Amino acid sequence: MRKVTAGLFSSVDGVVEDPFRWQFDSFDEELGAGMGQMMARIDAGLLGRVGYQQWADYWPKADTDADFAGFINPLPKYVASRTLSGGLEWQNARLIEGPLEDFVADLKKGDGGEIGVFSSISLVRQLLFAGLLDTLMLIVHPVIAGSGRRLFNDGDPLTRLELQSSEQTSKGNLILRYGLRGD
Repeated sequence: MRKVTAGLFSSVDGVVEDPFRWQFDSFDEELGAGMGQMMARIDAGLLGRVGYQQWADYWPKADTDADFAGFINPLPKYVASRTLSGGLEWQNARLIEGPLEDFVADLKKGDGGEIGVFSSISLVRQLLFAGLLDTLMLIVHPVIAGSGRRLFNDGDPLTRLELQSSEQTSKGNLILRYGLRGD
């Protein structure tokens, strides 16, 4: 069975929105290598509407020699949206038809590598609380962002996680991988 993996950059105070504001001065070689290892395992991606629209406007025009552009542009991409319709213009992107949870559960049953969740806080939350997210990777940067959207909110359901691995990089980033605890 395929696994669904999400990776989010996070500040120490839990902000995951707009990491470009605060992550780059602590991005280091170890973090880049870890991202490369994760990308090597992924052969399909899930995006929400907002992330899709932002990325579809940027990545197809990005330098194709750049590591991430060379990875994300040809990747099969499945987009969860209640408002988009018709065909999607970005290479290998298509809308998810029917309930997200059913689609992802069926996708997990197929052959292939890992399924990555990209650029969508709400999609990560929905898959985590539905029990469909196998790995939640939080890359905690040594910064307090002060404001911005956080991954978890007051009133979220009690959800037990199990630490799968942890690593500290030379610039003080923590790479924490969690899975749902099975009890």
